[in-house]
Amino acid sequence: MDRFIFQPNALEYLQQPQPPIEEILSSPIILSDRILRAVNESKSHKLDCSDAGKKVHQLSEMLRSTVRFANSTPSFYESPVRRIFSDIAINLNSTLTLVRRCRHRSIFRRFVTFVGIADFRKLFNLLDMSIGDMKWLLSIFDRGGEGIVLSLPPIASNDPILAWVWSNIASLHLCSLNLKIEVAHELASLAHDSNRNKDIIVEEGGISPLLKLLKEESSPDAQIAGAMALFSLADNQNRARLIFNEHGVPIIVHAFRNSRIGVQIEIAKLIATMVEHDTFSQEGFARENLIGTLVTLLSFDRNNQMKKSSKNVSPQLILEFKTNCSGALWMLAKGSVTNCRKITEAKGLLCLANLIEKEKGELQINCLMAIMEITASAEYNPDLRRSAFKSNNNSQIVDQLLKLINQSDNPVIKIPAIRTIGHLARTFPARQTQVIGPLVKQLSNRNPDVGMESVIALGKFTCPENFLHSEHSKTIFEFEGVQPLMRLLRGSESEKTQYHALVLLCHLAMYDGNIEPFEQARLLTTLQGANKSFACNYSELRELVANAGLLLTQRQAYTR
Repeated sequence: MDRFIFQPNALEYLQQPQPPIEEILSSPIILSDRILRAVNESKSHKLDCSDAGKKVHQLSEMLRSTVRFANSTPSFYESPVRRIFSDIAINLNSTLTLVRRCRHRSIFRRFVTFVGIADFRKLFNLLDMSIGDMKWLLSIFDRGGEGIVLSLPPIASNDPILAWVWSNIASLHLCSLNLKIEVAHELASLAHDSNRNKDIIVEEGGISPLLKLLKEESSPDAQIAGAMALFSLADNQNRARLIFNEHGVPIIVHAFRNSRIGVQIEIAKLIATMVEHDTFSQEGFARENLIGTLVTLLSFDRNNQMKKSSKNVSPQLILEFKTNCSGALWMLAKGSVTNCRKITEAKGLLCLANLIEKEKGELQINCLMAIMEITASAEYNPDLRRSAFKSNNNSQIVDQLLKLINQSDNPVIKIPAIRTIGHLARTFPARQTQVIGPLVKQLSNRNPDVGMESVIALGKFTCPENFLHSEHSKTIFEFEGVQPLMRLLRGSESEKTQYHALVLLCHLAMYDGNIEPFEQARLLTTLQGANKSFACNYSELRELVANAGLLLTQRQAYTR
C-alpha cells in the first residue's frame, strides 16, 4: 500500500481543519522518549529492542533538530514537516506497541503476545524509511540558499513530483531572490505538465510564497516569475479560489498598479484567468476598483508616461499591454451586471469603441467582446440599458459594430458584432434601417454561424416584447429578408438555426401591416410545412407556428 495518498480536491483538502504545527512537532518526540524508556524495561528480544532503540534515538535527534530549525526560522515551510512527522508518529506508535510487548520474560507471555523476528524486521524497515525521510527533510533545510534538493525521500518514492514540489517551495521560503526566480519558473513548468501537478503545488502551500514574489518591487524579474507561476495555477475555479483565499487580490492589484509594463502584462494575464474561472475573484477585483484602473490605462496613449518609467518601451510592448488589459476588462464584464455598470460609469464604452475603431487583431476582439458582454447584461436590465445606451450615447458604438459587420470577413469579429446589435435591439428607434439592412444581408453569408446569429438578432427586433416590433418587421420586408430567411430554414443542417429561423418567420407572419399576397402565400406554405416536420418537436414553437398560420389564413381570406 502506498504511504502517501494524494487528495484529489485541493480546495476541499485545504479547508479541512488541521492540527496546530506545535502538536505535529511534539507528538513524535514524546513517542520517541516513551520508546527509549520501554527499551530499557524490555525482558525478551532484548537485542532487537536495543537495535530499535538505536534507530529511535537517531530519529529523535533529527526530530529535535527540525524543531530547533522551526523555532528559529520566521519563514518556516510546514507542509513536508506535517506529512513526514505525522507518518513518523504512526511508525513510532507501532514501535512502542511492539517494544512494550517485550517487557515480560516468561515463555508463556512471549507466546501470547505473538512477538517474532518478522515483526522486528518489518519494524526496522519502517524506522529506516522514517530516518530516510528525516535525512531528506533536514537536507532541504540545511542547504538553505544553495538550491533545490533533487533526491527522493522514502515517503515520496511512489510520487516523485511531491518531493520536487516540496523542495521547490522550501527554496521559495529559504533561498536568495535569484534562486527564488529560478524556482518560480520551475514550478510554472511543472504546472504546465498536468493538472495534477497544479493541484499538488497549491495543496503543498505554493501560493503564498509566489504571492510574496509579487511584492518584490525592486525586482521586476521576481514579480514576473511569480505572476507567471500563479497564472499557470489559476486556470480552474478551485485553484483560482485558493489564490483569492490567500488574500491574493489586493496583492495582485497593488503590484499591477505599481510595477513596470513588463510586470503589468503578466499580472493582467493572471487577473484575466482568475476572473474567468472564479466569481469570487471577479467580485474581489471589482471591489479593488481595478475596473477604473483598466479603463484609465486603455483610454489614452501611454507612450509618454511609459518612457518616464522605462526606457525604450516598444510599440509592440504597449500593444501587448493594452491587449491583456482589455482581456482582463472583458472577463470582469462577463456575466456581471454590477461590473458592466462600473465600466459604463467609468466611461469605458467610449474607450472600447475608440479601440475597436483604431486597433486590429486580439486587442480589437477583446474590446468587442467586452462591449458584447456589457450589452448582454443591458438587454435584460432596463436600468443599465437606459443609463448606458441612450440613443445619443451609443451611436459611435453602433457605427463601429456595423462597420465590422459590413467589412470584416472574420467570423470571430463578425459574430460578436452581430450579437451585440441584437442585444441592443430594444434601444433602436422605429426606422433604424442602417442596422437592420446589414443583418438581413448576413442571412445569405456563406458561414452558417454568421447566418444563425443574424437570425437570432433579427428575432430580437421582431419579437412581441420589443415595443417597435411591427416597425422593425416592416423594415425587414422592405429589405426583402423573407426569401433568404426561407432558404436558410430549408438549407441549414443546424437544428438551432432552423428553430430561430422559424421563430423569426412567425414574427414576420404576425406583422399587422400590408404584406403582398405572394409573400403571404409563401409564408403560409413554409409555416404549414414546418409545423408538420420540425415544429412538432417543440411545444412552444408548435403553438407559435399555429398562431402565425392562423393569422396569415385570416388575412388572406380578408384580402380576397
